[in-house]
Amino acid sequence: MDILAKARSVLAIEASELIHLSERLDESFVAAIETIQKTLDQKQKIIIVGVGKSENIGRKFVATLNSTGATAVELNCQNALHGDLGIVSPNDLIIALSYSGETAELINLIPYLRKKASQIIALTGNPSSTLAKHSDITLDTHVKEEACPLNLAPTSSSTNTLALCDALAMVLLEKRGFKADDFAELHPGGNLGKHLLTKVSDIMRTDEQLALVKHSATIQETVLKMLQCRAGAAIITTPDQSLAGIFTHGDFVRLYQKSSNINNLPVAEHMTSNPITVQQDDLAVEVLKVLQSHRIDDLIVLNTKEEPVGLVDVQDLARHGLHK
Repeated sequence: MDILAKARSVLAIEASELIHLSERLDESFVAAIETIQKTLDQKQKIIIVGVGKSENIGRKFVATLNSTGATAVELNCQNALHGDLGIVSPNDLIIALSYSGETAELINLIPYLRKKASQIIALTGNPSSTLAKHSDITLDTHVKEEACPLNLAPTSSSTNTLALCDALAMVLLEKRGFKADDFAELHPGGNLGKHLLTKVSDIMRTDEQLALVKHSATIQETVLKMLQCRAGAAIITTPDQSLAGIFTHGDFVRLYQKSSNINNLPVAEHMTSNPITVQQDDLAVEVLKVLQSHRIDDLIVLNTKEEPVGLVDVQDLARHGLHK
């Protein structure tokens, strides 16, 4: 038995069925998207129902919708007939998943769902099924071949259903204008949330950690201030407290390699004038981009008056979990 060949065959069959699914998408998909959006615009919810493998796919569909700002809940068919129908409010939308379209538990539930829900969208592999006949919109997920060598275990069919659910969620996301910032708001504990919600002011070094040095300072005074603040760079300021430049540990090393007699040299003559800066209200992810694109380790932070108020070191980003 060629194990790799068998595995590739499974993937090829499922990929082929996905292509066929893509090619036969029609206006029913458009209608489904418009119906879902209308439901959300009316502040109603999407209710997903399914049995067996379809229920598992539906659970994932619910999670995807909720994570992209579309309110959705799962309704278990068995429990629905014993009290859980209360979850359905008038004008809610039902999306029913059943490949055969004849699953008894789901079919028995349809009359009760139609009394309360606005519409029913069916995802089924059988457009002539009972489920399809009692639905307002039917999306056809049928496959010519399961990837199962016995053509029994749901494989291609379940992949088609899962992929079609993803297509609905992603097209809906884009049509509603859902952005990365919106996604981050719903995922504040994740890495994306950190990237898109954390501001520069949340991570910058200030006060005793900030090495601020006057324009008239010497190299020795500047380095001592850096050591005192445990900083890899010092911000050089003019008499009116505006930014004059930056002097880094790298600058000191390069200067010392040329001559050890540098203590009394004026830092203003060896600093980097007009350094790259960011605003304190910028998102921290912008700092990451700037540091990477310019291949530097330190960024000066300015307030709205263009005064230096902080410093961001590349290590600060890693400490806050902000990295690629």
